[in-house]
Amino acid sequence: MNMVILEYGLLAGLATLLLIAAITDWRSRLINNWLTGTIAIAAPLYWWATGLVIWPDVAIQIGISVAVFAIFSGLFALGAMGGGDVKLLTALALWLPLLAMLKLLLVMSILGGVLTVVMLIVHKSQRALGKPEIPYGIAISLAGLWVMFERNFNHFG
Repeated sequence: MNMVILEYGLLAGLATLLLIAAITDWRSRLINNWLTGTIAIAAPLYWWATGLVIWPDVAIQIGISVAVFAIFSGLFALGAMGGGDVKLLTALALWLPLLAMLKLLLVMSILGGVLTVVMLIVHKSQRALGKPEIPYGIAISLAGLWVMFERNFNHFG
């Protein structure tokens, strides 16, 4: 029973950090390193609480995270994504199995598209100069919260 409490406590902590990431990205277009670092460092505690074993479970989680980092670093290099967004996705990949991570990326894409359209409309309506900065951490955070809720609390699906 104590491991279940620890697991849900860690998930509550992750949810809180994702909300902080969304708020700070909205306000300053910045996701702090301490935040993504905390998410990454807490992942091994979550692995332990959920019973993941070193081989192959933890190795797979690390592999997913490395793949996410490689793909999204490429998008960062192309200027399509911010560095904080890449770090947040990489840290989240340490928590989520492959299917959940793919769901996160799908939901993130949809939310990010809607967010981009809204930001473009606001940018044009204010007649602002230059390109609008899209706080994509909001889409990442909301997608992370959706996947966490769906995996842990939707027992009907």
